[in-house]
Amino acid sequence: MHSVFTRQVRERARQRAGRARRQAVLYLPLIVGVFLAYRSREHLFGADLPVRIAAVVALVILGWAFARDLGRAVGPTLLRMFDPASAGTVEFLIRLLTLAVTVLFALRFAGLKPQTIAVGGAITAAILALAAQQTVGNLIAGTVLLSARPFRVGERIRLHAGGLGDQTEGVVTSLGLLYTTLSRGEDRILVPNNLVLSSAVVPLREPEGVDLRARLDAEVKPSDLHALLEQSVDVPTRAEPEVDVEELDGDEVVVRVTATPVDDSEGPRLADQVLSALGRASPG
Repeated sequence: MHSVFTRQVRERARQRAGRARRQAVLYLPLIVGVFLAYRSREHLFGADLPVRIAAVVALVILGWAFARDLGRAVGPTLLRMFDPASAGTVEFLIRLLTLAVTVLFALRFAGLKPQTIAVGGAITAAILALAAQQTVGNLIAGTVLLSARPFRVGERIRLHAGGLGDQTEGVVTSLGLLYTTLSRGEDRILVPNNLVLSSAVVPLREPEGVDLRARLDAEVKPSDLHALLEQSVDVPTRAEPEVDVEELDGDEVVVRVTATPVDDSEGPRLADQVLSALGRASPG
């Protein structure tokens, strides 16, 4: 199951990285535009202070978005270098560090001295703590979760807390600035970090899953194989068996079938039933 999950995490990371790179490319001209507008503020707007404030706000917003996309863009690279748990942690730290640098740079760009930034930062922190308690609380909780590491990306856990409707469970797929993402079948559950931190965390053993590759006749459609699996498999599974087409080789197609039983002891029977479905799909 670990290899199946790792493959799924890497595939999602590749998809997110592609979108993130395109979005990051769009943010860079906007950031440059803010710089140019700020430098020509007197000529373009005939004002100083309002433009400074607007430039700082714009840079912080763009910096937040750029930090998010930067973390997602380097996701596949991190997964090649580290295990999913460590890659998620490094991605989180990259996003957090990029955001912090962007905020400091924006304030310095606006002409504030380091002493002023320190005093203003203290005042701003107090205001934010009152005006955005939930957001700040989630950020702090996310940092604590990364430090304490009560669970890792890829582990199945159950959370017990009143704010979660007593309990919820799933596979941890990512640790974000504000949310911890759990995967349950095809569904994603975004749990605020402060709720995760205040919950009782119960690690759950993930049953061993079936992960098979097979060569079938090219005329066999994935939808037909899905139908055969539904007919052949009666072992309870955590989600519907997945069929992925990996390669087309002449008159044959290579497919991968993955499924995870609810009960670990049902693994061998599940494998038998999946093999039976594959045999019916390609009787020759």
